[in-house]
Amino acid sequence: MAVAIHLERCAKTFADGTRALGPLTLDIAAGETVILLGPSGCGKTTTLRLIAGLESPDAGGRVLFDNEDVTPLPIEKRGVGMVFQSYALFPNMTVAQNVGYGLRVRGIAGDAREKRVREMLELVDLTAFGPRRVDQLSGGQRQRVALARALAIEPRMLLLDEPFGALDAQVRRELRRWLRELHDQAGVTTVFVTHDQEEALDLADRVAILRDGELIQLGAPQALYDDPASAFVYAFLGPANVLPAVAAGGRVSVAGWTAPVPVDAPSGPVQLYFRPREVDFPPPGVAALTADVRSVAARGPDLKIDAVAAGTPVELLALTNAAPPGLFPGAQVRFAPTRFKLYAGAG
Repeated sequence: MAVAIHLERCAKTFADGTRALGPLTLDIAAGETVILLGPSGCGKTTTLRLIAGLESPDAGGRVLFDNEDVTPLPIEKRGVGMVFQSYALFPNMTVAQNVGYGLRVRGIAGDAREKRVREMLELVDLTAFGPRRVDQLSGGQRQRVALARALAIEPRMLLLDEPFGALDAQVRRELRRWLRELHDQAGVTTVFVTHDQEEALDLADRVAILRDGELIQLGAPQALYDDPASAFVYAFLGPANVLPAVAAGGRVSVAGWTAPVPVDAPSGPVQLYFRPREVDFPPPGVAALTADVRSVAARGPDLKIDAVAAGTPVELLALTNAAPPGLFPGAQVRFAPTRFKLYAGAG
């Protein structure tokens, strides 16, 4: 049965004095998928290891599963299933033997163990692969074996540390879709560590963004993407253009172009953030920013336009069949952000 996780003021300072995690309080609902997202060294793997019992929090921190304080319990008594980037499979065992390893360690009898292994292989769509050696499998198949092994012991939760990091982009996309379906079937509480923004936005019920050992923002993927609480979060969640601007009287101005802003927007010198795709290319006579084109390159159905606007490099994306005419190095292009965020400061 899925359990809720509660981290209460969990900090982690290592023996050499390195502070890997500030006092972190985080609630994860039973059956929820929460992704810990952030740059290298931000504390996400440390958080996962605290949940697993591979690390202990500093004095005053507690880890609870439902209402049970598991802080003093080692990993083998917490009922967690873990999956790592390196798969950690046994090369001298078959796929079926790898999946059944945790069951055998727990003393599950032969018939019952074999039945559970068959169920897990079916769940991960590897029924025909049971007799094979793991070195005969692709990277994506090995990771599915690792997931099957973790789920075979019916863990209270599933903890994944960069599980797709060693795989190529296409395989990662396929495994993300598959893992989301698997989670919906199994219903197990899942905590997933990644530095891949696309992975987080695809998989999570909620995303926890960490920076320098602190929780910066927590929320549903689309809510975070639409309303980043800081410039750091905005830039971390995807490509961003940043232009110096001035906000006053309910409007923002950049190099002669103006637009209305919400009443709670910062005023004075600001940084205007917008995504490369969130632009329009107005016709002459309609207010727009002007940028000097440096290069134009096809990117699938898009044209990628590198330019300079208001003295600042920008990247613009336009659908090829709707791109403005006359795009070549040295030309000018007129554009206007269709959606943007303002953050205080002159940069």
